[in-house]
Amino acid sequence: MSKVVDLFGVEIASDQDVDATSRRDVVVDSDRNVNWTRVLDEQICPFSDRKCYKVRKSQPDVSIGTCTMEYGRDATPIIICPLRLLERRQVFVDCLHLLHEHRPGNEFHVVSEVSIPGGSVDYFLTSVLEGCVKDFVGIELQTMDTTGTVWPERQRLLRNLGFDVDDADVSSEKPYGMNWKHTAKTTLIQLHHKVRTFEYLKRHLVLVVQDQLLNYMRREFVFDHLDSARDADPMHFHSYRFERGKGGNRVLLDDRLSTDANGIATCLGLQAEPNVEMEAIVDMIEAKLSPETVFNLT
Repeated sequence: MSKVVDLFGVEIASDQDVDATSRRDVVVDSDRNVNWTRVLDEQICPFSDRKCYKVRKSQPDVSIGTCTMEYGRDATPIIICPLRLLERRQVFVDCLHLLHEHRPGNEFHVVSEVSIPGGSVDYFLTSVLEGCVKDFVGIELQTMDTTGTVWPERQRLLRNLGFDVDDADVSSEKPYGMNWKHTAKTTLIQLHHKVRTFEYLKRHLVLVVQDQLLNYMRREFVFDHLDSARDADPMHFHSYRFERGKGGNRVLLDDRLSTDANGIATCLGLQAEPNVEMEAIVDMIEAKLSPETVFNLT
């Protein structure tokens, strides 16, 4: 039985009872109107409308296509591809309220991969009038990094669907895991570098994550100072829960938090930010200034 929850955006029944049939090398699931042969041939990610970018190193023409995997004793669905969060483009809709300079008549644009001081931002949701940007929100997508390989689980699913796959892949005992600590810490460090820019520009940066990852951050890092989302804060966390249902798998907004650049430093346990240290030093120097401290060359 495979632990794949959705493949190329197509949900797998939670009971794994796919009930696929084969005819002339075409595998279909008539109950859900899924032509699995076409899905595997086209390798299209429905959330980007492009070929799935996650490919096998040994077979660069083969996309893996695993969006979400079950993990742990309770088989929790964990999203492992950030593009899975783009379902219905809801993550962008949930950031519209942060475009304070947007006016009726302006167009909304979503621009990807924009470089800023401190790194690159996945998306910019922008308010545009006559080709000119009037406001913007930076949006970062972060899902779980995996260890090991999910390939055997993928191949077991394909066999269950009725495809002819390599016995060695199906019988492989190579496991996969979730790299919680590395994912969480790397994400917070990257935010620490980037949020200063947004704070200086008086704009917002939003981190979009699954609720499972945010819950881990709350347990393992200092998050007590984070408040319910306030529009005045430059750094926002939007967490989404993954729900399985008869109408298909969905991601739904679960919680919103916010803070500022110093708040991200606190999350990481940093005692002082460079600018805070500078202000403290300047204050101490200014308190000691007097006629006696004037540097006199004579």
